Amino acid sequence: MFAKSRKKSNCVENSNVHVRTGDRVYVLSGKDRGKEGEIIAVSHKEGKLIVKGINIVSKHVKPRKAGQEGGIVKTEGAMYASKVQLVCSHCGKRTRIAHKIMDDGKKKRVCKKCSSVL
Repeated sequence: MFAKSRKKSNCVENSNVHVRTGDRVYVLSGKDRGKEGEIIAVSHKEGKLIVKGINIVSKHVKPRKAGQEGGIVKTEGAMYASKVQLVCSHCGKRTRIAHKIMDDGKKKRVCKKCSSVL
């Protein structure tokens, strides 16, 4: 009789993350504010990323195989993409990204400060 209403999940589906794997980023907020690091992984579905050497968390690991040690392991944790800002590889400044369509018809990311292709 009545149509079931669907609840929206808390995660942002198909969110457009402004950075890619391999980019150098500056952390804007959190315990590691002011540090720079390279992006290891990006999760577009959750809008999160993992930055090398940033947001180190302690993880309790169980030994999986015989002879393997368990214990507390320090590893990088995921953080929201909105907490980081891209660092331009050419001018070295923190910047936002502009998109420019090139002569060959391809869409490229461009630094807002020095106008170089990233």
